[in-house]
Amino acid sequence: MQAEFFSSETTILRTPIWYSTEAHDETELPLAPGDYKVTPGPRWTVTSLKDAAIVYEGIGPVEIRRSAR
Repeated sequence: MQAEFFSSETTILRTPIWYSTEAHDETELPLAPGDYKVTPGPRWTVTSLKDAAIVYEGIGPVEIRRSAR
């Protein structure tokens, strides 16, 4: 049995781009999707649950996704 040390999946923060309704920006995040809290509002925020750091604050809607590399 061989252990998998490097995951083939990554966490992606998907945010809108202010000048387009169809384009999005994608940023790789270091933690699992469940380690982030998304708070909607006039300014959407994404907060790390591990250290309470704000990862994103801006226009929404935003999504945290699991993506294959």
